[in-house]
Amino acid sequence: MDNIYEALRESHETQRTLCRRLTHLKPDDARAWETFKTLRVELAAHAAAEERYLYAQILFDDMGLKSSRHALHEHHEIDECVEALEDARDKPEAWPELVRKLSHEVHHHLREEEKKFFQLSGKILSDKQKVGLATRYRRDLSRMREVVA
Repeated sequence: MDNIYEALRESHETQRTLCRRLTHLKPDDARAWETFKTLRVELAAHAAAEERYLYAQILFDDMGLKSSRHALHEHHEIDECVEALEDARDKPEAWPELVRKLSHEVHHHLREEEKKFFQLSGKILSDKQKVGLATRYRRDLSRMREVVA
């Protein structure tokens, strides 16, 4: 049966793929901006749904407070990287470094989340909650992809 972690990992893989693709494209390649826009939507939609349907649950437990706050902070750092790339659209000399920074932040966050946060939150949530949260997360992720597009 599907659970919140399987649902989240699907978006994580999409994010990783888009980051890898973006780092291999030159700023003057038309595919670079399209890939960035797709990544921006995926990051924003995923963060919103994840914060609502995983982080919020874990924030209510004392054991998960510090980890949830840290993960939220990392989402904010990723948002800042996305904004910097949007601002650098007409600055091709800045693009490669900003793309590398964004990719690094995303990969770091996903790795830390999957290796640490999932294990911690898995101790807090019941199996029933994990299944129910997956359904709610997927529904909100789909909705948010449209909202932020």
